[in-house]
Amino acid sequence: QVQVAESGGGMVQAGDSLTLSCIDSGPRFADHSMGWFRQRPGNEREGISCTTWNRKITYYATSVKGRFTISQDNAKNTLWLQMNGLKPEDSGMYYCAAAVCRPTPEEALDARQYDRWGQGTQVTVSS
Repeated sequence: QVQVAESGGGMVQAGDSLTLSCIDSGPRFADHSMGWFRQRPGNEREGISCTTWNRKITYYATSVKGRFTISQDNAKNTLWLQMNGLKPEDSGMYYCAAAVCRPTPEEALDARQYDRWGQGTQVTVSS
């Protein structure tokens, strides 16, 4: 089955932590990129964090550096996003996505470069 599925969203209070999970069962190249994206109402999807699957080169949006951590289990095709110190501005629909390897931060955090997407999981942070 060709599928990307994420889960773990929820409603939390500012300062809380949350961990999102993603399983990619689709076809993959020898090296590829996987990332987390967020979409807020009325806005385009923005890159939050991503990784090159084999080399584990990671990138983070400036707004989440030091608070969010991306991790992976290559054998299980699983990706996580650990979110600590959540803020109301972190709220949004979070998506997991996969693409042919995009080694530069500009491309790796660009939603337009990804072609396999999960359905999204909602994260709501209350003050």
